[in-house]
Amino acid sequence: MYRKVVTRRTLLQGAAIGTVLAAAGSQNSGANSIRKPNILFILADDLGYADLSSYGHPTIKTPHIDSLGENGIRFLQAYSNSAVCSATRTALITGRYQYRLPLGLEEPLAGADVGLPPEHPTLPSLLRKAGYQTTLIGKWHMGSLPKFGPLQSGYEHFYGFRGGVVDYYSHDSNKKKDFWDDDIAIDKVGYLTDLLGDRAVETITSNAKADKPFLISLHFSAPHWPWEVPGEEGKKRVGTYREIVA
Repeated sequence: MYRKVVTRRTLLQGAAIGTVLAAAGSQNSGANSIRKPNILFILADDLGYADLSSYGHPTIKTPHIDSLGENGIRFLQAYSNSAVCSATRTALITGRYQYRLPLGLEEPLAGADVGLPPEHPTLPSLLRKAGYQTTLIGKWHMGSLPKFGPLQSGYEHFYGFRGGVVDYYSHDSNKKKDFWDDDIAIDKVGYLTDLLGDRAVETITSNAKADKPFLISLHFSAPHWPWEVPGEEGKKRVGTYREIVA
């Protein structure tokens, strides 16, 4: 049984209460101020809500994802005005309707002159100014070098790929390697989802020892195609997709 469910009404009520508490807290800031919370934001790629067992899928079992809802909050009402790749990321990182930026109008994203303007305020850039350590692990897909990139838009560290998709094993796209540690191209051996998850654990562990809060944006490629899982040989596509989601 889930502890909490959220509707639009309860969300708005909670936001109103939170605003009041935040205002009260700002008046009592100083020696008794509360430590800023760490933020881990996990984004799955091309995952439909109905693909989760917690939302009723009859065959795909997602116990780890389900546990987040069991121990937290589930949304029962939601609306997406653009459920496509770069547009979604544009809205999430800027807090604006994606169509207000040229980047949010293109799908698929193409051309070296289209991307997130480095001068545009973003969630990581604002949190960085507030004293946060900011890291993106995984997929960027909001413009390519040299003009655009996560390090130009508020993230201090980046580990992942810049394009829309890479092979889960070779980490290339159109026979070109696309795997980076900050601005350095690297060649890693391993399954993409595991590499990203392992780096997230390492980053959380190292940042926990620091004297500043952190934002980690963990943007998995899974379950976006190509549908590849460890050890898959001759499996049906539905079986492969099921394993990627779970």
